[in-house]
Amino acid sequence: MQFHHHGYVSGDPRVQPTAGTGVDRPDELPDVVDVLVVGTGPAGITLAAQLAQFPGVVTRVVEKRAGRLEVGQADGIQARSVETFQAFGFANRIIEEAYRITEMAFWKPDADDPTRIVRTAVAPDDPSHVSEFPHLIVNQARVQDYFLEVMAGSPTRSRPDYGWEFAGLEIGDGDHPVSVTLRRSTGPDEGAERIVRAKYVVGGDGARSRVREAIGARHQGSQAFHAWGVMDVLADTDFPDIRRKCAIQSHDGGSILHIPREGNHLFRMYVDLGEVGHDDAGGVRMTTQEEVEARANQILHPYTLTVKHVAWRSVYEVGHRVTDRFDDVEVPGTRTPRVFIMGDACHTHSAKAGQGMNVSIQDGFNLGWKLGHVLEGRAPEELLATYSAERQVVAQDLIDFDRQWSSLMAAKPDEMDDPAELERFYVRTAEFPAGFMTEYAPSIIVDGDAHQSLAAGFPIGKRFRSHPVVRVCDGNPVHLGHHARADGRWRVYVFADAEGDAAEALAAWLADSPLTAVPEGDDLDARFDLKVVYPRPHLQVDLGRVPAVFLPRTGPFQVVDYEKVYASDPADDVFAARGIGAGGAVVVVRPDQYVAAVLPLEARDELGRFVERFTLPPRRTATAG
Repeated sequence: MQFHHHGYVSGDPRVQPTAGTGVDRPDELPDVVDVLVVGTGPAGITLAAQLAQFPGVVTRVVEKRAGRLEVGQADGIQARSVETFQAFGFANRIIEEAYRITEMAFWKPDADDPTRIVRTAVAPDDPSHVSEFPHLIVNQARVQDYFLEVMAGSPTRSRPDYGWEFAGLEIGDGDHPVSVTLRRSTGPDEGAERIVRAKYVVGGDGARSRVREAIGARHQGSQAFHAWGVMDVLADTDFPDIRRKCAIQSHDGGSILHIPREGNHLFRMYVDLGEVGHDDAGGVRMTTQEEVEARANQILHPYTLTVKHVAWRSVYEVGHRVTDRFDDVEVPGTRTPRVFIMGDACHTHSAKAGQGMNVSIQDGFNLGWKLGHVLEGRAPEELLATYSAERQVVAQDLIDFDRQWSSLMAAKPDEMDDPAELERFYVRTAEFPAGFMTEYAPSIIVDGDAHQSLAAGFPIGKRFRSHPVVRVCDGNPVHLGHHARADGRWRVYVFADAEGDAAEALAAWLADSPLTAVPEGDDLDARFDLKVVYPRPHLQVDLGRVPAVFLPRTGPFQVVDYEKVYASDPADDVFAARGIGAGGAVVVVRPDQYVAAVLPLEARDELGRFVERFTLPPRRTATAG
């Protein structure tokens, strides 16, 4: 964490100086805003936290509840989400309070006595070590609390406007073309309505999204007609794996997905309630807690479960649906979008794969910086069309994965061709539920793969996979990607060539290039955070000879930022690990941590043309003089 460059900070360094719209921020919801976010679920709150880093953007978030979420339904946090939390500054704190999943046990009927279950396998949760971050379990409400904290400590001092529900919208003309009707959902003036005009509206208002209905988007998919009872409970039990994630299959009582919860005592069980008739009309949702517990004991035999306290419970039917579009543009390319939907508003599925909150977080992260760039004049409006194009593909992949996982969980062992099919699928597909299979297609912000071989370990379109390096200024071992924050900036990692000549020539070009063109008064790295990694031990790197573009002066006192210069760790060489040869490479990374381009050090014009595809020049520029 960097601070003090604006002067001495004696308090919490996570609280940023107030700026822009955060100065004298009105308590009451204004009549005119830049972005109106509907809903404080995982998608909406992530987007709001990202936009809170753009002081020039007026963002307001409305929520129909009277206050913060107290009990959330989601609890699984994949490693990709923890990477995202690192960018927002709270990964370590949430890891400390969460339950960490390191392995999963599989229980099946005993071959000698099928009425009894026995443990048949224990599989590692991340067999390929795809991330340095863990797979966690923590309540959705706590995740949202952390994002609320980020918003409150941001330059804009953002916070939700509680007690307002979305009633409808109309899209017209003008600078703020979306007129949104809001209705008071709580308080003495409950039922009162008002109009808020916005440049953009984002609906993160859940599976029954009114924003989705308002723009005419349609859910497409099917219902599986299979029901599950889910409960977060404290209980007495002799089941030996009660503190280990488990998939439990009985011979005739269905299945249980068992997940320990944070705090060492609470746990969640998804209990198979069996097939539901097509004419059930939601009747299965009336299943009582006692019936769910009885079914759980039937599956767990010979072990027993006595529930002492129910923190939360629900009964649901599995459904798999993706909305036909994620914005209000019916024919892509005919105009730029004004209204967007995210999270459960555009993709619904079972909870057992633990993907809902995680994919929603990435929806918000994807769209947030794009709106910020367009509204602050950094990027053309066409950038906004990439949100639906990118995230709809991800949602469909999620539905396909969840349909297969849910089917396997609901199947009886004797219905499978391979008795170990469930655990094999879990291990084989570990990268998907960890959140690392997303690969964005070429667009104005994702380059082609002509130079991918220069850095094979940083696949274009996939998330930037961090690696240990050594910080030159102080010799500290650090993770290369952990210095990047969700501040809306692009990252450019220059992996220097063995001789250093090509990297030095690139640095000279960078100092007066589209990457360092910033508004007058801004720091040189205000839009692109430029870093260099040398292929030799840190004591062999002379900071006095490092180009000034990698040692920029920042803040009102223009002090040097020394934390952009790194060296390879001889014990764990990043160049070897990521397939970077002696000629080096440039790796361009988006603000949401996805690799946008891999280029040779000599490809200066190509780098410039790529950047100019998605950036608008400022009125005046500052150079590395």
